[in-house]
Amino acid sequence: MRAFKASFAYFALVFVTGFVLGAIRIPFVVPRLGVRWAELLEMPLMLCACFLAARFCVRRYGPFPALQRLGIGLVALGLLVAAELVLTVASGRSVAGYVAGRDPVSGTAYLIALIVFAALPLLVARRHGAGDSFARRPPRGAAGPDA
Repeated sequence: MRAFKASFAYFALVFVTGFVLGAIRIPFVVPRLGVRWAELLEMPLMLCACFLAARFCVRRYGPFPALQRLGIGLVALGLLVAAELVLTVASGRSVAGYVAGRDPVSGTAYLIALIVFAALPLLVARRHGAGDSFARRPPRGAAGPDA
């Protein structure tokens, strides 16, 4: 259950960030630079948000072994793609039209970003000791095991 909570939190944080950035990108950046450049400029911000969200969720709900962290990313990816498809259909567009209408350059970058999004929970965990998962840090000011 902790892994699903981490997946949902990861999806929600990234989805809300994308929604906010999209609300800025579409009316303000697209008219000045075009769709391709607006999406490409947004990509590093989204990848940074994905990294921070993945790190937060894995630390908050973890520790998790590597396979579970990969599962967190894949479940979050499924939720993200499902949400995007629901919004596409709800806006009156067909899924085929949405896919066909993607810019070839920014669309390819988007697919790569989705792969990175799915892999980030696996990649962000720091290793401590011989185990596969990371150790929880004691709260600030708390006496550690050496005290």
